[in-house]
Amino acid sequence: MADQDGRDEKRRKQGGLRTMPFILANEICDRFATTGFNANMITYLTQQMHMPMVEASNTLTNFGGTSSLTPIVGALIADSFAGRFWTIAVGSVIYQLGMISLTFSAIIPPLHPKPCLAKKNCQKASSAQLFILYASLFFTAIGSGGIRPCVVPFGADQFGSDGTQPTAQRGWNFFNMYFFSMGLAALLALTGVVYVQENIGWGWGFGIPTMVFCLSIIAFVVGYPLYIHMKPGGSPLTRLSQVVVAAFKKRNAPRPDDSSLLYQDKDLDADISITGRLLHTDQLQFLDRAAIVTERDMLPSGRPNLWRLSTVHRVEELKSIVRMLPIWAVGILLITSLSHNHTFAIQQARIMNRHLSPHFQIPPATLSIFTTSSMLISLTIYDRIFVPFMRKFTKNPSGITYFQRMGIGLIIAMLANISAALVETKRKNAFNSHGVSISVFWLVPQFSIHGLAEAFMSVGHMEFCYDQSPESMRSSATALFWLAISIGNYLGTALVTIVHNCTEKRGDWLQDDLNKAKLNYYYWIVIGLQVFNIAYYFVCVKYYTMKPLEVADKDLVKEMEKLSSVDELEAGGNKKVNNLV
Repeated sequence: MADQDGRDEKRRKQGGLRTMPFILANEICDRFATTGFNANMITYLTQQMHMPMVEASNTLTNFGGTSSLTPIVGALIADSFAGRFWTIAVGSVIYQLGMISLTFSAIIPPLHPKPCLAKKNCQKASSAQLFILYASLFFTAIGSGGIRPCVVPFGADQFGSDGTQPTAQRGWNFFNMYFFSMGLAALLALTGVVYVQENIGWGWGFGIPTMVFCLSIIAFVVGYPLYIHMKPGGSPLTRLSQVVVAAFKKRNAPRPDDSSLLYQDKDLDADISITGRLLHTDQLQFLDRAAIVTERDMLPSGRPNLWRLSTVHRVEELKSIVRMLPIWAVGILLITSLSHNHTFAIQQARIMNRHLSPHFQIPPATLSIFTTSSMLISLTIYDRIFVPFMRKFTKNPSGITYFQRMGIGLIIAMLANISAALVETKRKNAFNSHGVSISVFWLVPQFSIHGLAEAFMSVGHMEFCYDQSPESMRSSATALFWLAISIGNYLGTALVTIVHNCTEKRGDWLQDDLNKAKLNYYYWIVIGLQVFNIAYYFVCVKYYTMKPLEVADKDLVKEMEKLSSVDELEAGGNKKVNNLV
């Protein structure tokens, strides 16, 4: 009894808001460092490494794709055996090594090309110098694989992932806090670090984020005793594979009309269904065959052979992931449509009038502060004004559903690119007709609208991935969010390459000299893709089925505690019905 009281007391001292200073301090430092690295990287590649614009743009989108692909591996490691804390910690150390390497490459002269003051016939980076650059970026990409898929579910775990708090209270506030902290850190980096890079030097410009990231690792590790550590549920990939194999082996077995005859085992699923088991659904009925009991399904120990027999809960885990995929894929084209915001838009800003005074110019990458500021303001208004207002009409604790939030975000994102196309047309006309460089502040609307779109679409997409994923696969499902970013970045590279190759002999829409290029035409192609993406999204939402979850009824729990015998429990307790959420 004393041991139980001790465990309860320890549990009360773990999790909740007390952990947020450590988790969010880590995330703020992490985002400050990564934004300080990436926001102005297009300038570093073109001005310091002397890469052509298209090559530099593709390098960054490929790097972004790889950084968002590795979270799949990190998520599988976290969910299978390592746990989220240790996956984040190890990933952070690997990321730190990449940052140190890149900082040294900017400081040590032999590791980068000689300065080129005339900006013509500049010496390109050697193979060795490019190797150091790519190796550094690769280390940061690997480190991202441990951090990105785990921070969100690990933080949400601290708010009662054992089911003691309603989902709307537990998860949604944390998601807004998470994206708000990311935005705040990015704002600091875009104002301070970018200025240092442009005016003091790249050694300090990379060195400051590197030192800050080291502090983030320390802050995260110091909070270890306060965290709730969810036990890994075993490899989700293995469980999903077992369902597919078992269903295939029984492809000719007759499916029972009564779904209650399918195999269930609460003890077997206990570690992967703490908040409740998934209930049977009638979709993807072929997979139900994995839960049909046959003579050869049991081992001599009395336990099922999981490559021949799966529980309904495990079958529904796979169904949940499959059902998520069509809506998850919407994020891919969204990222493709936004990928130019950190490449071409920065290059546009460089040739526009950036003077605030005769002696001070705004660094081009600093324009991203309008995206970040817009997102921060939007998240604050959304959480404090919009949600309480909409709650009165919808009776939804979150104000609106994440499906509605994503749909609004997709439409707003399209408006941002329409603004980009119109502004680029105006910029070219002003320069080609009158030789005038218009103010860089004409780009502010597109950056600001992008921030508003992120407050709706990105947060809603993350909420969807977290809420609709099986409980034991939340790191893996959160990694789907980053996988969409990865594929979107790779598609951005492919789109730029295709447009460049197809137009190279007919004016080259994406040439280095933007005054001769037709970047506005490229933007209209992207807008066309967004129109298709929005239509596809609304079709997917129309036919989507929410995840059905079994949760314990509180009155039933109290009643079961009063029952003294197994017979009474079976007779009385099992007659109660479970709630669906």
